[in-house]
Amino acid sequence: MAIRLGDEAPDFTAETTQGTISFHEWKQGSWAVLFSHPKDFTPVCTTELGTVAKLKDEFDRRGVKVIGLSVDPVDSHLEWEKDIEETQGEAVNFPMIADPDRAVADLYDMIHPNANDTLTVRSVFIVGPDDKVKLNLTYPASTGRNFDEILRVIDSLQLTAKHSVATPADWQQGGDVIIGAAVTDEVAKEKFPEGWRADKPYLRWVPQPAD
Repeated sequence: MAIRLGDEAPDFTAETTQGTISFHEWKQGSWAVLFSHPKDFTPVCTTELGTVAKLKDEFDRRGVKVIGLSVDPVDSHLEWEKDIEETQGEAVNFPMIADPDRAVADLYDMIHPNANDTLTVRSVFIVGPDDKVKLNLTYPASTGRNFDEILRVIDSLQLTAKHSVATPADWQQGGDVIIGAAVTDEVAKEKFPEGWRADKPYLRWVPQPAD
């Protein structure tokens, strides 16, 4: 069954390159990114894992834990990590789930038979502190992910979880935001006493709220 936004992220216990983990216990109420790879020793995935390793400080700064998944066993992951460090210039610094029986892949609907009936697609799940799925992206095996975009989405999710705002197209950290559609003008006056710019009654702009 497909996982939809707002669903609870399925819990699981699995072997990883950093030991056995239970997903909900491992994330311990923090934000998390779970992302899958078709298999070990594949070229695009090698660049992705190196990129995420280089961005660890950015994920840490946002309080986000990262965990990868591939259908190969732990021993294979550990051998692959040597290649990743050699070619990408950064050691993998987050756990990689071993999923040889495809239990987690099936739980998260990561195998799409019309694309390939044996390999996981490039799935990304952003899971909130409440264990609910906040974002789900699926890439074809031939297309590497843009992790700057994933960080941008996390910034938006964390901001809008705290404030009654939404972020517009191409929003970047520090840019103006939109007052949420469910917020009436009366309520908006209390939340945003300095006022707002209204292009239309339903399109009201304010500076990004401070944390």
